[in-house]
Amino acid sequence: MKKNIALVTGGYSGEAVISYKSATTIQNNLDRQQYDVYRINITREGWFYEPEQGEPVAVDKNDFTVQDKDQIIRFDAVLIALHGTPGEDGKLQGYFDMLKIPYTGCNAATSALAMNKSYTTGVAGKSGINVAQSVLLFDHSPVDGADILQKLQLPLFVKPNSGGSSIGMSKVLQPEELQPAIEKAFKEDTQVLVEEMIVGREFTIGVYKSRGEIITLPMTEVKADDSKVFFDFEAKYEGKSTEVTPAQVDELIADKIRAAARQVYAIFNCRGVIRIDFIYSEAVGAPFMLEVNTIPGQSAASLIPQQVAAAGGNLKEFYSLLVEECFV
Repeated sequence: MKKNIALVTGGYSGEAVISYKSATTIQNNLDRQQYDVYRINITREGWFYEPEQGEPVAVDKNDFTVQDKDQIIRFDAVLIALHGTPGEDGKLQGYFDMLKIPYTGCNAATSALAMNKSYTTGVAGKSGINVAQSVLLFDHSPVDGADILQKLQLPLFVKPNSGGSSIGMSKVLQPEELQPAIEKAFKEDTQVLVEEMIVGREFTIGVYKSRGEIITLPMTEVKADDSKVFFDFEAKYEGKSTEVTPAQVDELIADKIRAAARQVYAIFNCRGVIRIDFIYSEAVGAPFMLEVNTIPGQSAASLIPQQVAAAGGNLKEFYSLLVEECFV
């Protein structure tokens, strides 16, 4: 008998546009012989089931059911393809936990922690993972840029602490650029992370669990085009970057990154597929973790689909694996 799967997308942040692209890729690759798929669009205006034909139908939030024609649909599992809040920060996960509905990806606690870049690097750093030096700013407690520059060395990255897709992020090369960068980031979040730039090669790697084993996908080396000073939104989603999958990298370096990735997955008690960004510092001879993405993009331009293909897999089988892990 087929399982009813709710494919949740949308969201309350600027990342909704990426959520819809991810959901389309997933919807096109889910095995319809195993699953009946119901696309659920979560917006500030409401939660709606969007049938392939017909008008949207409101979701009953009391039990997360929908009415399809004359039938009430109850879901066996939820596949979360919603970047940003409320799908990536633990809110939906807590809701589904209360309803006892299985879902893909990390649990509520891990999702909430990983969404906070500063707390994530704090936990990772205390667990032996290399991370950059940083300062966390709050909108209710302004800090002068000169004070920050006494603690951190240029160049710096300034980013919304809980944002994604590099929205609101800046690279600061000169002291006078710091305050405008902080103001830009505060437009996206109430907390802002200022961190020292680690010089090195940037790699990103997908990690997932299957039958209790933590598995790494072939990693990608990411290089922003010459017109971009870092891997920002345009570089990620509008083709202004060079991505090499699998990365052409010495196996000794690759082993260090894979080992760090598996350690991060275990430390944060992750589930499903995540993507971890690293900078490999040749000066130190070690990878530095940048952040953990608990709901990595699945659009045509996204890295996880590239890495699955490089591993010799296909998305149909991969998404089935993620769904079935809900029931383990």
